[in-house]
Amino acid sequence: MKLFGKRAGRDLSRPALSRGVTGAAAGGWPQSYEAQLREAYLGNPVAQRAVKLVAEAVAGAPVEGTPAAVALVVARSGGQALMETVASHLLLHGNAYIQVLRDAGGGAAELFALRPERVAAEPDASGWPAAYRYRVGQRSVCLEAGPRPEVIHLKRFHPLDDHYGLGCLSAAAGAVAIHNAATRWNKSLLDNAARPSGALVYEPGDGAALSPDQFKRLKAEMDAGFAGAANAGRPMLLEGGLRWQALSLSPADMDFVGLKAAAAREVALAFGVPPMLLGLPGDATYANYREANRALWRLAVLPLADTILTGIAQGLAGWLGEATLRVDLDRVPAMAEDRERLWSMVSAADFLTPEEKRERLGIGA
Repeated sequence: MKLFGKRAGRDLSRPALSRGVTGAAAGGWPQSYEAQLREAYLGNPVAQRAVKLVAEAVAGAPVEGTPAAVALVVARSGGQALMETVASHLLLHGNAYIQVLRDAGGGAAELFALRPERVAAEPDASGWPAAYRYRVGQRSVCLEAGPRPEVIHLKRFHPLDDHYGLGCLSAAAGAVAIHNAATRWNKSLLDNAARPSGALVYEPGDGAALSPDQFKRLKAEMDAGFAGAANAGRPMLLEGGLRWQALSLSPADMDFVGLKAAAAREVALAFGVPPMLLGLPGDATYANYREANRALWRLAVLPLADTILTGIAQGLAGWLGEATLRVDLDRVPAMAEDRERLWSMVSAADFLTPEEKRERLGIGA
């Protein structure tokens, strides 16, 4: 039975594509995309910096190829930086939708990235996406996905879903929740005089207990005069029978700093960023920042940029007739040493002709 037919002339022998189902909330951290986005990108500095580091590097990569396609990619539409926006959507959501805006002659005039959580695929009878529905509130518009697609869908691999890709937020949700919880714990510690709390011990000589009115008055005086960071170090005047008993931090409390750093490294790992580039302590995987930056480009930036540029070029082929897009590695500063090493190796190869050397280096005749 033919499961994956050719792009043209698809028949109904292929079973309908399936969509993955998101499981119920687990571990106490949010499962919906919007909630994860607010916790991670909007509320966590490590996750936001990791996404920005990769997305801005993708946007800054020099692009070469078909002049018309390059012009569409580098141009801003509505103030939007296309490559940075698409890279961020792929990292966070796992899907990126690029609308092709027409000019007066019906050609491709601009490229604009749509918010991925507002787009839904509409498959045909054989399960292939025939169109995409973009919804904003009660309004929606249908964007065709034909030979000249009105929207270009880019996605990352999802093992349980055929229509949509998988972003990094789900994998980073647990580490983000731990990191944010540790931050809130430290904030609470700072609000409570920036030191471990203690206990007032009432030890009267006759063994009597405090009356309810005395207890309420004492608690109100403590909250007003001694709690909070503004009252840190303020001397305490105790009446007869009262003794202050300081409580020290437990070993589990002392480990909060290490726990927060470990969670931050896991967040950076989820987005493919070397922790050294985020200034995280306790990480000596790379000898220096230059090696870490080179690893970032090799393992995260260049593969993501290639995915985006290849997908856009294929989507624009129906509009421009022919389109090629790629990163110009010769103009990437982080890859200069690798390119220099390659040039030296090719130049020293006496058994190659000048034409073969130029071909090896990707230089035209």
